[in-house]
Amino acid sequence: MGGLLGPAAATALEDLPYDARGILSGLFQQGYVVGYLLAAIFYRALVPTTAHGWRSVFWFGAGPPVLIIFWRWCLPETNHFQVMKAEREAKQAQQIAAGDGKTKKTGALRAFAKDAWTALKHNWFLFVYMVVLMSGFNSVSHGSQDFYPTFLKNQVYMSATQVTVITVVGQIGALIGGTFVGYISTFTGRRLAMMVACVCGGATVPAYVLPRDNALIATAFFEQFFVGGVWGPIPVHLIELSPPALRSLIVGFTYQLGNLASSASSTIQAVIGQRYPLPPSPSGGKRFDYGRVIGIFLGAVWAYMLFFMFLGPEMTQEERHEEAVLAQEYEEMRARGVSLAEIGAGRAKGINVAEEAGQNEKLEERQAIKHIEEM
Repeated sequence: MGGLLGPAAATALEDLPYDARGILSGLFQQGYVVGYLLAAIFYRALVPTTAHGWRSVFWFGAGPPVLIIFWRWCLPETNHFQVMKAEREAKQAQQIAAGDGKTKKTGALRAFAKDAWTALKHNWFLFVYMVVLMSGFNSVSHGSQDFYPTFLKNQVYMSATQVTVITVVGQIGALIGGTFVGYISTFTGRRLAMMVACVCGGATVPAYVLPRDNALIATAFFEQFFVGGVWGPIPVHLIELSPPALRSLIVGFTYQLGNLASSASSTIQAVIGQRYPLPPSPSGGKRFDYGRVIGIFLGAVWAYMLFFMFLGPEMTQEERHEEAVLAQEYEEMRARGVSLAEIGAGRAKGINVAEEAGQNEKLEERQAIKHIEEM
């Protein structure tokens, strides 16, 4: 499961026109929300009504990966990947030719490892920053969601149906928020859009844990709107920060390391909760003030994220323009009949295939005009 994220993000976003990447990054990230939403619905529908209980939810979750395998099998590799692969193979062929055939062919894997090691040596600090950042992002998701159903059941005394309704409404808010903030980030920049979402999410925390009635439906929507919103630009933000040779690896690896670091969120909240005991429930079960715990934890995490995003890097306007031109250039070259392998081979030789193709077109156009005039 962890290995899917990096290649999936690269496949979904690499070849898009630059202006479309923000909103589609939000939609891509909210696949998590859709999965969470379906899990909540099927939990309510299957667990109380079947003899297998929670196992039925896991059986349902085993189906989508089969569809993903089939779907991905039918999709081509991205333009960026094909050009980079062709460039690497062309450079390797040049090295072999320079050695008069005596240089041993290292293979694609070793060539990739060499490029990856070079990129990692020059970007190790950025890699550490991305892990630290993703620790905060995963913590805000876990911190706002893991104990919230327990809070609703044990402190607000809501029924299973009410808990499901609030969970579903919250995830709808996250879906809308991720798409909206992802779209806005195209114009404001990734960091600014996410920092505003952090401020608004932190300001909404009291309303998320203080009410004791159905007002929580609205506050859950808005808190999850900003949780999903801050996540919206993240896939494309990580891709833009990553070196091309490590794009798929770094996006998935930093996300999963951040997830590993945030896996202690539930334990931390449980330990804090023991400091704030409540009177036993009517059935005699222990209760803790998880509303207060969630508020304390989320306040700290929102501030943590805001701090590191404020200090962190972002793709410059010049780099954005270059990325937009490059994405458009690949499609224009393919329309002219130039293959991606030819583009990669040209880059390995230091040849601008786009300019060369344009000059050939102009030459053909002049020859056609000359031919017409002679007739």
